[in-house]
Amino acid sequence: MSEPSELAPALPRGVFTLSLDFELIWGTLDLFGPERFRRACEFERSVGIDTLLSLLSEHEISATWCALGHLFLPSCQREGGIAHPEIVRPRHAWVHQDWFHHDPCRDEAADPTFYGRSLLEGIRACPVPQEIGSHGFSHVIFGDPGCSRESAESELAACVRAAREMGIVLRSFAFPRNRVGHLDLLPGHGFSCYRGPGPRWYERRSSAGGLQRLAHLADVVAAVRPPVVSPRFVREGLWNIPGSMIYFPMHGLRRHIPLSVRVNRAKKGLRSAARQRKVFHLWFHPTNLADEPERMFAGLREILRAAADLRRRGDLDIEPMGAVAARLDRARPGPTLRPPGGLG
Repeated sequence: MSEPSELAPALPRGVFTLSLDFELIWGTLDLFGPERFRRACEFERSVGIDTLLSLLSEHEISATWCALGHLFLPSCQREGGIAHPEIVRPRHAWVHQDWFHHDPCRDEAADPTFYGRSLLEGIRACPVPQEIGSHGFSHVIFGDPGCSRESAESELAACVRAAREMGIVLRSFAFPRNRVGHLDLLPGHGFSCYRGPGPRWYERRSSAGGLQRLAHLADVVAAVRPPVVSPRFVREGLWNIPGSMIYFPMHGLRRHIPLSVRVNRAKKGLRSAARQRKVFHLWFHPTNLADEPERMFAGLREILRAAADLRRRGDLDIEPMGAVAARLDRARPGPTLRPPGGLG
């Protein structure tokens, strides 16, 4: 589906939005199994989430935690030998076993990298209110041809149901691997906004080939200012708030990129958002901080401090995705399909 050209009404000030893809082991399970990134997930559980919440509280920043639906569950079990029969399985070409093959179907105490209810309770208890959004239920890739409409529908229904059991209403959505698909299903499940790909040509492509990755890396190494974005009205009840920049991890080739490059690019984005009255949308996975965590957290603190300083001067608002969408709905003439949403 192509997006209409309608942009958001002009913003009174620039906006900084921070979204986090909170998925534990599920984000890489289909590619690498449960072992390759287990250490990073254990770091996320033991240190990462609490440290992030401390940083957000320190600078009075509300972020959007796009949490995978399976993390809301206290436990799960197989029914007739089948895990989660309510989920219509995707047919991703790279997956050669049942989609839930690795699901232990036990509980958070026994398999903490598959469940995250206690972490979500910690996020809800943060002194600075945080928004809890969605990242799907089991990390099905919505934008891949192997994800049917029925599969996407079952994922959305399951994550909304799991959140509701915790008293959480989901308004914001981040697509697994940023592969956008089945947009028309989101409003019917109560979602008011999603994080679309950034405006650079290599971010708009449906899959990340070698040329796209190389172009992205070249922009990062050259400390090119990341784009600031204008949210787009996609259809009644749904806004696209595109991503501007990912806070890269320190592993693989990216470990050779100086931390100062990450920080300086983000600061350029913040200043540009304030100057142009647009949105600077920073995002990352909490596991991105697992390699060289002290340096990565120090860099993030510097970015958040810069955002808070701009807010203090009256040049920038800091809002989670749901609050941005609610504000845009109020500014746009015409009916909406749902009440305004924001923090969960």
